[in-house]
Amino acid sequence: MTAHRNRRNFNKERRSKFLDFLAESSNVTKSAEHAGISSSQAYKLRREDPEFARDWLTALWEGYVHLEMEVLRRLREGDQQTEAADKYDFANAIRLLSAHRENAARAQAAQRNVSAAEVRASIDRKVEAIRAQVRSERHRITEPESKGP
Repeated sequence: MTAHRNRRNFNKERRSKFLDFLAESSNVTKSAEHAGISSSQAYKLRREDPEFARDWLTALWEGYVHLEMEVLRRLREGDQQTEAADKYDFANAIRLLSAHRENAARAQAAQRNVSAAEVRASIDRKVEAIRAQVRSERHRITEPESKGP
């Protein structure tokens, strides 16, 4: 009876809220709070419902892509500060991209019908390109431009 009640409490609208927020934030706890459920309910449903588990992976993949695009945008535009005027934490963003690499690879592989190894290799190349761009940006900022004769 408890499982049935949990599923009823975690209705279609709450699932949608949870998955949408997960795609934005990649944060299960905050996504559960946003949907008005507990994170344990979300994890339990993921274990019991293969469709929800696939949707969860897809949401995490979307979150990964959002973070990747945000990092690239900031690097391209030279946007080094957050809205609160703090320095944007590129190192932490890259760590998050690396940490979620496996989930992103599985979700993308399922959607593209390619092997997870191929997707991981593609992600590794992208993360390394972002790292190189961060190093280049740091070098540009810290090294004064050379003056001509």
